[in-house]
Amino acid sequence: MTFWNNQTVLVAGGAGFIGRHLVRALLEAGSRVYIVDDFSTGQEEPLETLDQTDLTVLTCDISQPTTLPQVDIVYNLASPASPVHYQSDPIRTWKTNVLGTLQLFEHAHGCNATLVQASTSEVYGDPLSHPQKETDWGHVNPVGPRACYDESKRAAETLLMDAVRTLGADIRIARIFNTYGSGMGVSDGRAIPNFVAQAKTGKALTIHGDGTQTRSFCHVSDTVDGLLRLGEVPAARGEIFNIGNPVENTILETAQEIIALFGDRNDIVFEGRPVDDPQRRRPDIKKAENLLGWAPKVALRAGLVTLLHLEEPVP
Repeated sequence: MTFWNNQTVLVAGGAGFIGRHLVRALLEAGSRVYIVDDFSTGQEEPLETLDQTDLTVLTCDISQPTTLPQVDIVYNLASPASPVHYQSDPIRTWKTNVLGTLQLFEHAHGCNATLVQASTSEVYGDPLSHPQKETDWGHVNPVGPRACYDESKRAAETLLMDAVRTLGADIRIARIFNTYGSGMGVSDGRAIPNFVAQAKTGKALTIHGDGTQTRSFCHVSDTVDGLLRLGEVPAARGEIFNIGNPVENTILETAQEIIALFGDRNDIVFEGRPVDDPQRRRPDIKKAENLLGWAPKVALRAGLVTLLHLEEPVP
């Protein structure tokens, strides 16, 4: 019997990209799952493909008072994660990440449940140190257009770590780095879905900036594996972990990799770079390796081939 068999789990944001993959993994492992989502950015249609026997979907806004079910574990993934979405309604983003996290924490603590918080590499801002370690304080513009997401996620971490120190709450925090895979929104503004959508239609791939900025792309199956380990490993209690792939790629290299998979039929165009866009991103994952026994397994090229349902480059 696995740890997850017969666990009752609430996944806030379970209709989102990572959330749907996490829900599917939990159901396959034998958990009873509640999805809580307001569907402002999540998708209802893919949920129809999930086994409904042990799944309940609750439509609500976690930043507002609501009644939630008694559970063993709470995962908080309830936030827009792409700049296009979180900047479109910055006040709602802040409420979701601060007030929503507060409500989920209070519910989890009242249930004597574990809370796994999906934080983000954005808490490091445009980092002054490289690679980024969990002990780094970050370098964030608190009043820029990205601050609604960056700073609300940082505030949520403050709240939760105070709860660990003062109340002994069972909280585990994942700082998730760039994640990709099937089910990503093609219009959410992030590099890989944008590049794939453009390549599929024969358009030039658009790079914002000169392409030298770096990201560390983690396949969603690896991210979900990390999140599951946070929920089940006792040593994760009260700790913060980087969950991401330590292999660093420039945005230009990533675009070129996708172009090659489509048979070198696409050009590249360069446009202006967004305000406060980080120059470098790469996680130090030694802590996750040591305490969780976790490390990503899927290389970028293999993940892209799977995403595109390819065996060989398009002729």
